[in-house]
Amino acid sequence: MYIVVGGTGHVGSAVAQTLLDEGEAVTVVTRNSDKAGAWRQRGAEVAVADVHDVTSLREVFRYGKRAFLLNPNADISSDTDREERETVRCLLEAIEGSGLEKVVAQSTMGAQPGEKFGDLNVLYELEVGLRNQPIPASVIRAAYYYSNWDTMLGAVTKDGVLATMLPADLTLPMVAPEDLGRVAARILQEPIERIGIHPVEGPKRYSPNDVAAAFAATLGRAVRVDVIPRENWEDAYRSLGFSDAAAHSYARMTALTVDGPEYPEDPIRGSISLQTYIGKLVRDSS
Repeated sequence: MYIVVGGTGHVGSAVAQTLLDEGEAVTVVTRNSDKAGAWRQRGAEVAVADVHDVTSLREVFRYGKRAFLLNPNADISSDTDREERETVRCLLEAIEGSGLEKVVAQSTMGAQPGEKFGDLNVLYELEVGLRNQPIPASVIRAAYYYSNWDTMLGAVTKDGVLATMLPADLTLPMVAPEDLGRVAARILQEPIERIGIHPVEGPKRYSPNDVAAAFAATLGRAVRVDVIPRENWEDAYRSLGFSDAAAHSYARMTALTVDGPEYPEDPIRGSISLQTYIGKLVRDSS
């Protein structure tokens, strides 16, 4: 039995579906009981549990042998760093004494020690916590999700404008959540002793200009990139509903991304192109 935390999100659902397609037994962990029925129809078992309920989560883990761990995003109106650190603590505590033989966890490229840099710090701390416990653990360091652009679909469709804090020509590793899920499922099934850090990105690197071009090609209309100046980033996050603490943290995380962390030269590469992803996003919305 494979346990998939965050099984109703982009990446977790891809992990669960890949395993099911290969005939594996899967339990999807979700806090949303409304989504349980759909997973049961696909052949999965469902455990409705909150990741902050350590006792309940540990009991779910005891039902399986291997688990995929994902630290869900906190409510943006909260102090996201504080809330997500608490979730990391709960995940690490829940696997203790669970009897799991292997775990695979989702992290991010650029993960590093520090404070007030959002996921870059919080997920690094998850990595450290996994290294300091006895269950064999692998870590996937994910590139920038294609799905981060999903929220721009409305504005692009209506006004032909792609707003971003990233420089228009900044080329970054990006990846489809489905590719991340497939890689995670494969690593979950590998021998226990195969552990380590695995960077994952798509077939090539892309810029916001490339994202705009992908939307333009699909919609059949011009799409321009509107770059938000750095000095306006925190206000821009606040306008989206981020708390002051979250806006500060996300702006600092964005700055680290723009200023260029070192990216791996030999990542695992997925097969889904940006154009393929954007095309499906647009079609599914119509």
